Amino acid sequence: MTGTIAFQGLLGAYSDLACRAAFPGMTTRPCESFEAAIDAVTMGQADLAMLPCENSLAGRVPDIHHLLPGSGLFVVGEHFQRVEHCLLGVPGADIGGLKRAHSHTVALGQVRHLLRDLRLTPVVQADTAGAAALIAGWGRPEEAAIASSLAAEIYGLDILARNVEDAAHNTTRFYVMARQATSPGPDVPDLMTTFVFRVRNVPAALYKALGGFATNGVNMTKLESYMLAGHFTATQFLCDVDGHPEQPGLRLALEELQFFSTEVRVLGVYPKAFFRSSGVQRG
Repeated sequence: MTGTIAFQGLLGAYSDLACRAAFPGMTTRPCESFEAAIDAVTMGQADLAMLPCENSLAGRVPDIHHLLPGSGLFVVGEHFQRVEHCLLGVPGADIGGLKRAHSHTVALGQVRHLLRDLRLTPVVQADTAGAAALIAGWGRPEEAAIASSLAAEIYGLDILARNVEDAAHNTTRFYVMARQATSPGPDVPDLMTTFVFRVRNVPAALYKALGGFATNGVNMTKLESYMLAGHFTATQFLCDVDGHPEQPGLRLALEELQFFSTEVRVLGVYPKAFFRSSGVQRG
């Protein structure tokens, strides 16, 4: 696939790596924020956006669940990206001479063993790729960055150690967003549906609304709740389920959900990532 795919962060960020792994034929477009990545697609400056939604260690990515429903975009795919942290230094740097490690606060929290073993002082930066760019600009051998191998390549840094993360299962899931929804038929296997809904403010509404998924044998893989406009009584849910809305089981479950909800809106129907069945990435 050709064209442009937008992501939040600098070149060399893990979102950039995810874009290149999932769509190697596309040009990646760095954006300052998730909103800017969404706007790039909305305004036709990019064809797709790669937005992280959850991480196996850190949990859900803040703001994404708020942004998706009002973005005007559709989920057309998902991608799972293994997070493989590298210890980066300027050319010629030696591990023994390092004093500080710069990175995003989440990344620093995922390499605690390394920081302890090398007695490095963690320094929080805005993002991993930004940390790599900083130490490349400084040129000081005592400064290191925790970032991707792609960041090392882009900013001309040496990889002093690979796979320095504490947990080997560190993986981020992304939604792939586009201006137009995909339309796979209900007979296509291995589909997922993402939707949002608001339950009525009555006793046991959520319990009753979700009951249809159990009775119709629909597998729910994600359910998140968040308040709307700061009101404790206005709650919206973001949900991922297996299947197509026109398949009998999911169709009946959504009809029952609609009965107990004030709004149900499908954000996308798309193929499951290969990762779900294999546990490994393609490419």
